[in-house]
Amino acid sequence: MNLRDLEYVVAVAEEGHFGHASERCHVSQPALSGQIKKLEEQLGVQLFERTNRRVSVTPIGADVVAKAKRLLLIAEEIEDAAAVYADPLAGQLRLGMIPTIGPYLLPSILRPLKAALPKVKLTLCEDVTQSLERRLCSGDIDAAITATEIAETGLQEIVLYDEPFRVALPEGHALDTGKDIDIRKINGSELLLLKDGHCLSDQVAHLCGLTRKANADGLDTQASSLETIVGLVAAGAGITFLPSSALHEDGTSRSGISMRKASNKAAQRRVRLIFRETYPKRQLLNEVAAVIGRHLPTGVAVVRS
Repeated sequence: MNLRDLEYVVAVAEEGHFGHASERCHVSQPALSGQIKKLEEQLGVQLFERTNRRVSVTPIGADVVAKAKRLLLIAEEIEDAAAVYADPLAGQLRLGMIPTIGPYLLPSILRPLKAALPKVKLTLCEDVTQSLERRLCSGDIDAAITATEIAETGLQEIVLYDEPFRVALPEGHALDTGKDIDIRKINGSELLLLKDGHCLSDQVAHLCGLTRKANADGLDTQASSLETIVGLVAAGAGITFLPSSALHEDGTSRSGISMRKASNKAAQRRVRLIFRETYPKRQLLNEVAAVIGRHLPTGVAVVRS
């Protein structure tokens, strides 16, 4: 058994197709099929059920695939650890971000990151927090920028900054008095929230003392984009909360919307860089965090220890 055989097994399991798996592994389909057949004979078990139409993983195959993924991750970390000694600020960095951070943080930091880390190949992905944490644990990504406390075990964080929320109101709304708003006075049925899975919606609902069920009388948007929510506010459909980095430099959003500060100190989120405890390139992550600290988006504040 060797690592290449395990890569073949994982590829077939994830692709559900020998031909697609062979393309992914850059090997001919007969060679890949032959190696997997030899591995099955060596182990004395059948890893896949094969028909003319599909390939499915057997129960023992699923267990082997899970263990193979862990072994491949360890092998990758061994290579990364060795590379660190040659140049800790080089190589690949697969960085995830949640959708309510990426569009507003990236314009501030992308060029500075490339300038500060010219030998790093940066790959970006956008996903919700729960998925990013799972992908970190599986080794699919190396680090992620999120805005909630870590839920998965085996992960660590570097705190980046605190970001206040701003209340977005349709112009002429009863709460549009020019003063800061006590968010406890907001009618929950007016709140416009992103669909389930977005931590920003959970944070806002918690701040306002609501549950998603309690907001059932409001407009059910199922929106996955803050821009959609902002458009609905401008159309007079309700109220929402925006991270301060989502606003223009003058603190405005778009025509038809009044932006107000919240009078409640809890109306903010803490943004952090999270990563696996075993990830060997801690110096690289420290430099990423330092670059972000020097090029923060408008309206956020560095956390002082």
